[in-house]
This record gives sequence, C-alpha cells and structure tokens, in this order.
Amino acid sequence: MKPLLKFLLPVLALFAPAKTFACAACYGGNIDSPMADGMNWGIFALLGVIVPVLVTFLAFFIYLIRKSEALAKAAEKIPAPEI
Repeated sequence: MKPLLKFLLPVLALFAPAKTFACAACYGGNIDSPMADGMNWGIFALLGVIVPVLVTFLAFFIYLIRKSEALAKAAEKIPAPEI
C-alpha cells in the first residue's frame, strides 16, 4: 500500500459514525427487530451453504486418502516382474 493510504484509512475510520462498527446486538440496539431477525436468518442461510460444501471437501479428501492407501497395499501384494 502507498504510505498516504496507510495513513488515510485509519484517520477516516476515526471519523466514521459509531453505528457502523457493530451489529445490533453488540451496539445495544433492538435485537428483537425484524432487521435483526433477517440478519440472523441470513447468517443461518450462509452457514447452511458453507457447512455442506466444507463437509463435502473433507469427505472427498478422506476418500482420496483411503483410495491411495488401498492402491499402495495392492501394489505391495503384486510381485515385481523379473527382467
């Protein structure tokens, strides 16, 4: 980053309104409002997408590890051809 930008961003952050730094629960706002409920459902919806994708990646890598171990064991059992 350029030196001016490194200085300018923290200075601009000091002048930002305090409401931009926290959500309704952290800032002390009304956590029973429809806006807070929508935010919570949005978080759950994103987790509902992210968690299955991560679990799928994990399952795929476990499958690859098991498959490579099975191939290594099979290769040990087959005798090497003599030349």
